[in-house]
Amino acid sequence: MSVAPLGQRAPILHMREIDKTFTGGVVALRRMSLEVNEGDFISLLGPSGCGKSTALRLIAGLMPPTLGRIEWEGGQGAGDLGVVFQEPTLMPWATVEQNVWLPFRLRGQSLASVREKIVEALALVGLEKFAKSYPRELSGGMKMRVSIARALVTRPRLILMDEPFAALDEITRQKLNDDLLSLKAKTGATVIFVTHSVFESVFLSDRILVMAARPGRVIREFQIDAPYPRGMEWRTAKEYGEIARETSDTLHGALAPEAAE
Repeated sequence: MSVAPLGQRAPILHMREIDKTFTGGVVALRRMSLEVNEGDFISLLGPSGCGKSTALRLIAGLMPPTLGRIEWEGGQGAGDLGVVFQEPTLMPWATVEQNVWLPFRLRGQSLASVREKIVEALALVGLEKFAKSYPRELSGGMKMRVSIARALVTRPRLILMDEPFAALDEITRQKLNDDLLSLKAKTGATVIFVTHSVFESVFLSDRILVMAARPGRVIREFQIDAPYPRGMEWRTAKEYGEIARETSDTLHGALAPEAAE
């Protein structure tokens, strides 16, 4: 599915001057602003504790901002969000297809009525033959694929991914990075992806937002015009290395005391 070039995409969500202060006075985010456009693949990159996951939870509506506004273009509907957490969070007593059915089940839709959509989602992640399997029978990478299928099955406007591959070995992680871009090409999904990895962010994203240490906020945006699909030729390209070095330098600068001012 084709996506409009950067700079020509319709906005779908705005974070406007968001502050988030937790009980005890911990300021997680201060003046955090972000515009998400249709078809973006955005990575939030920053040091631990900079508020990346907090930003996702605010967008997901799991907590309110202390100050500021989050606005959806055209308003937010029930199927506008899919979420993939760092752990697959699968129900161990349920089969793969029952786990993917969960978003529909919460809306009162029967498994039979949406089975075709579930089969399609599992096919997108290469697990159509494992519909009747249980999580205990799957590898870590396969469990994460189920979680991704569950996020995709309703074809949401926006998918939030909170370090989904952090616990996986490097080979599995690279394979899932490849697969994620293949899925994005097929579905045209808009993704906000939290990661600690500079290399992962440069491989996946067309926009990287580097966040300062607490209180978190965006201090620099990198736009990456390298075309999709991307593969090993992008990982070994000179431009990839140059962007990774500049992004890494910015990330290290985000740890400096003046970045927190």
